[in-house]
Parts: sequence; C-alpha cells; structure tokens
Amino acid sequence: MDRSRKVYDDVSELIGSRENPTPLVRLKRISPPGGGEILVKLEWMNPFGSIKDRTAKYLLEGLFRDGSLAGKKLVEPTSGNTGIALAALANLSGIPCTITIPSGAPEEKITLLRLLGAEVWPTPDDLCPIDHPKDGAIALARAFVTSEATRDLYVMPNQYENPDNVRAHYESTGPEIWDQTEGKVTHFFAGYGTCGTITGVGKFLKEKNRAIRVIAIEPEKGHRISGLKNFQESKTPGILDPSVVDKTVRVPDEPAYRTTIRLAREESLLAGPSTGAIVWAALQENFPAGAVAVCISPDNAFKYVSFLSPEVAGDGAPQVELSP
Repeated sequence: MDRSRKVYDDVSELIGSRENPTPLVRLKRISPPGGGEILVKLEWMNPFGSIKDRTAKYLLEGLFRDGSLAGKKLVEPTSGNTGIALAALANLSGIPCTITIPSGAPEEKITLLRLLGAEVWPTPDDLCPIDHPKDGAIALARAFVTSEATRDLYVMPNQYENPDNVRAHYESTGPEIWDQTEGKVTHFFAGYGTCGTITGVGKFLKEKNRAIRVIAIEPEKGHRISGLKNFQESKTPGILDPSVVDKTVRVPDEPAYRTTIRLAREESLLAGPSTGAIVWAALQENFPAGAVAVCISPDNAFKYVSFLSPEVAGDGAPQVELSP
C-alpha cells in the first residue's frame, strides 16, 4: 500500500517496522578520524518518541497472547521511555498503567507519563538491595506483583527479563538496518539498558554476517545518562546475550553530553544524551576504509531540556555549558 495515501486506524500503526522503518541519517560534519561513515537510526521518529515504542508494542502483544493481562492493571519499572510507550498503548486498550521510575529521571519524562494518565511512582534508588543500588524502581514494581495485597491486581511485563523485548528488535530494528544499508553495515553501536536492542539487533545482524562488529556502550558508575545502565551498580538483564557483543565501550557523562550538543549544532539532530554517548563511542573507533557504522539514537533532546540547561537543572543533573 502507498503509505503516502494511507490513513492509519490509530497512532500505534506508526511504530517502526520493516515495512515502515524509522529513518537512517548519515553524519556529514561529525565523522570518524580514520574513514568510514556513521549512520544514525532516528528511533525518536516513533510515535511516542523512542526506540521503546517497539518494545512496548511487543510486550503488550505477548501479554494479550498468553492471557495474563485479563482483568489486571499494568505495572512496569522504567527510566521513562518504555513507560511512556506502555502508557500510550495501554490507553488505546483501556488498560490502567502504573509506572515506577527513578526519582532522578528527567522531569520531562515524568510529566509525559502523567499527561498520558499513568500513575507514576518516582522511586529513590536506595529501595533496592545494596548490591544493585540503581534498581530501586525495579524493586518497587516487583513489590506490586509479589505483595499479597496487590499481586492479583497487577501484571508486570518485565522488559529486563522478557524475551519479547529481544524479539521486537530481532524482527523489526535489525531487519530495517540490514535493508536500509543494503546489507553493507559493518559495525553496530547501541547502549546497555534493558539489552533488548543490543541482543535482538546483534543476533539478527550476526546471523546475516558474522563479521559485523557489535559494540555496546556502558556509562560510568554514578552516571546521569537516562536509559543506559552500568552493570557494576545495576543487575545485568536476563535477556542480554553477551555472545553477540564484540566489545564494550565505557563512556563518561561529559563527552556524552558534549557530543549531544555537537549533534544539535553541527548536524541539527536533536537527539538525547544516550545518543551522544553512542555516537561518541563510534567516533573513538578506528574504522577500516569503507566501514558502515550504524548508531542507535534512542530518543530526542526534548525529554532532557532540564538536564541540558544548567540554569534550570536540578541537584545532581549534569552541568553542561550551552554557550558557544
């Protein structure tokens, strides 16, 4: 069907798929020193603003398929993006949605969740056991589905352990990248978060060509890059398949935010800080001639304005100077 003439039945049909892929944009002014090219996959062109639209769609479809959602409410821990997508999709099905989110998450994400009608529980990290000090929101969400008082009322999709998260990217994001590069992709960069993207895309691309390098981006301990996880302070998600990862790059906050600003000013790409971290990692790579590197851009800058503006940033937010 000619998509230029299509009228969609609802906004969920705009979520990226092999037939309706999110854009892949070549960086022209920010380039790796040794050659090759970097292509950025703009996942914020999904209708709810992030790559997690794909995950949320597959998670909900799985719950409907196995019947576990019948008569229950949703509860899910999130750094924001999965929650926003779940709340939006839940609205279309008339399902109440409760979201637990780290209290240090950008206020923009919390506002969007409330705009969508979700019940939002900003959660301090210290609710979690000492060995995983950044997993407070996960601990609270688990309490909803394990407590005797609430366990019969809620179902938790659990993006960190649910194979449907991986399947979303194995069946959509990976094939899109392969098609859009005509099979020429040589390197793939994505962040460690729930690990659905790195595992699903990595698995698909490795099945197509074992020589493709899959590089994972991990922030430093105590980081302020929403959506990414350091596994020294957070539990490694059960869905991560480390066999598809060729290399892990540790990225500090400062170059991640600096690269975010560069993307805006030099490429006019209004991407979020996780994109800055991922692109910065790609820029450190010594690519061979003819390399085609694809970087995931999980979301846009609009959810991080408070983090990018020192004069309105909250305590602990990265103080990034925006003046020339």
